Amino acid sequence: MWRDSFRLQIFCLLMAVLAVVVLVHNFFQVEHLDDYTVSGSNWITESNDQTSLSQTTKSTRKPYCGYEQQTLSKRERAEQESLLAALQWPKPPDDKIAFLQSTDPVHSDFVIVKPSKFFEVGDQLEVVVRVRDFQGKPKQYGGDYLQARIHSPLLKAGAIGRIVDCHNGLYKVFFTLLWPGEVEVSVTLVHPSEAVQVLLRLREERPDRVYFKSSFKSGRYSETTECNVCLPGDLPVCNFTDLYSGEPWFCYKPRKLSCASRISHAKGGYQKGLLTHEESLFFQSGVNIKMPILSSGPDSVIVKPKAFTDSSNMDRAEDPTVFPSGYYYEDLWRPRTHWIYHFNKSDDISKCLQGKVIHLFGDSTMRQWFEYLTATVPGKLCSFAVLINSILKYVANMPVELLDRETGHKDLVEFNLGSPKNVGPFMSVDLKHNILLKFRCHGPPIRFTTVFTSELRYIANELNGIVGGRNTVIAITIWSHFSTFPVEVYIRRLRNIRRAVIQLLDRSPKTLIVIRTANVQELGPEVSLFNSDWYSLQLDSVMRKMFSGIAVHFVDAWEMSLAHYLPHNLHPKEVIVRNQIDTFLSYVCPLQI
Repeated sequence: MWRDSFRLQIFCLLMAVLAVVVLVHNFFQVEHLDDYTVSGSNWITESNDQTSLSQTTKSTRKPYCGYEQQTLSKRERAEQESLLAALQWPKPPDDKIAFLQSTDPVHSDFVIVKPSKFFEVGDQLEVVVRVRDFQGKPKQYGGDYLQARIHSPLLKAGAIGRIVDCHNGLYKVFFTLLWPGEVEVSVTLVHPSEAVQVLLRLREERPDRVYFKSSFKSGRYSETTECNVCLPGDLPVCNFTDLYSGEPWFCYKPRKLSCASRISHAKGGYQKGLLTHEESLFFQSGVNIKMPILSSGPDSVIVKPKAFTDSSNMDRAEDPTVFPSGYYYEDLWRPRTHWIYHFNKSDDISKCLQGKVIHLFGDSTMRQWFEYLTATVPGKLCSFAVLINSILKYVANMPVELLDRETGHKDLVEFNLGSPKNVGPFMSVDLKHNILLKFRCHGPPIRFTTVFTSELRYIANELNGIVGGRNTVIAITIWSHFSTFPVEVYIRRLRNIRRAVIQLLDRSPKTLIVIRTANVQELGPEVSLFNSDWYSLQLDSVMRKMFSGIAVHFVDAWEMSLAHYLPHNLHPKEVIVRNQIDTFLSYVCPLQI
């Protein structure tokens, strides 16, 4: 009996391995289906010229460390200078401003211009914000980082506003009224102008305030050394600069081991003591970090429906730069640039993704997409045994009803690759609908717990290894882990990714590529120094400019997190992720109107 049982187990194992081979082959065929359906491309290539790049301001900033040696073409240098010039932020008149003279949200206020005016859906609402210091004196200069939104709590509706700095202590905020009813205005001081200057100094002078480490091992002996984009001092280093993309990465050389013995990468930690006492006063929870600025009069208006207008047309605009890009209504995101379908049933998601290979590249916010899809299509995440159960049925049609009852059946199941939790890479498979879903984190710098060096991959290199086609879907996000570095570091990374995207779309124009933007998050005194929304805003602005004019789609996670009523979170709650996924899937399966 035990021999028969053992033989059956061996047979099942062999069949499972065979099934995996067949499965990978099938997906390989799916991805290669459109290898030769190449047509003329209408997006920007590296040889194209952009008139905006000629309007540049020469940068006098000293490039950061390892980037001093990078060779840029004339066009690349012009683009970089243009991007850096666009990020310039208003500065206080003096380098050192006393805390009592900094922006105080309690003494500041806002007023609605003509609050009793008759408003209709589609009208513009103007708000004026007046900032004062802790002594109640009006400030005479700008540079404060504000966030603003309109919302209707009962309707679970919300949208963000456009803020204009008048450079004299006044700010104008413009909202587009997109739904009828009572609409409230909220304005938040994220950082006073004095704090923004501290953040700018840290970015330029202390890019090492987050440090990394790598383990080196040979036999039973191991060493751990510090790593980063650039390492100061005269100690010998291991040069792990990527041979294909040229992305620099260095580790201090172990004392006894060779550089080739490196086995893992990990976040080392955060530097302390970055601020002077006076600077620390600009970063106080409950005082001047993400504090509300209240209205000195009415804080809401009544909006009437638009007369004799099809309200559905108000949700769409031909201009891709329309602002805001969308809004919430009844907790559902409504983009203003394209139609969206809300995938409320898991079967709808399976139908949309049927026959697709989906590559997800990025950080933990992109991992949320993998986790959501794996948990939703359909049912709950299940064990490796369920996948083997499905494989055995698929290949051998074996009677495993007993295993069905014990484990439960599921279509999209996670394939256990033995990856560290929350790190990856991860893969889920739906044999019934021929879906392959994969997640991989981007290359360093990345503040994850232990990542095996064999799994440290740069997105550009991964894209270069994808053939693409109409059954290939790619989603990318990359921002949070670059917030502590000078912007040139981020520009270089995006330049490599953009080049790979253009090449992929040129050889396989039907490949769908979606970029998830940055999002806002909860801030405190320490988090602000490393991952402030101000850092994220600047990086997000660079990303949008660098990918404009290219045949990629955007999921505006920034607006979707800022416009929602839930507290800000680096990892948005499920209701926000669901709306992100609906937007993403609406690109994969466009709604036919």
